[in-house]
Amino acid sequence: MEILRHVVVLVHLVGFALLFGSWAVEAVARRVRFTRLMSWGLLVAGVAGLVLAAPFGTDGPLNYTKLAVKLVVLLVIGALLGIGGARQRRGETLPPVLFWLVGVLALGNAAIAVLW
Repeated sequence: MEILRHVVVLVHLVGFALLFGSWAVEAVARRVRFTRLMSWGLLVAGVAGLVLAAPFGTDGPLNYTKLAVKLVVLLVIGALLGIGGARQRRGETLPPVLFWLVGVLALGNAAIAVLW
């Protein structure tokens, strides 16, 4: 059971890497836009995070407050990606604040996981 949990943690990290890495590539290139890879990374990280929140094979109690905060941040990132993606499809420009918020929130969600 422990090996399965480690595999799910790995998948969760890959999802974060897809989201934050693709965001960082766009930021370094000075392109304020959302890519499909960001959405896929969010989906992978979110599904793996929900699986990790299931209380299987844990030695101690889960921190449900931390899990709730991370879920809310995930939903906000998803909303920002959805709003920005819709604007991009309509041919409108993406407001830079939406773009930068996604990066800050993604990094913040990782910081919550590691530091809390």
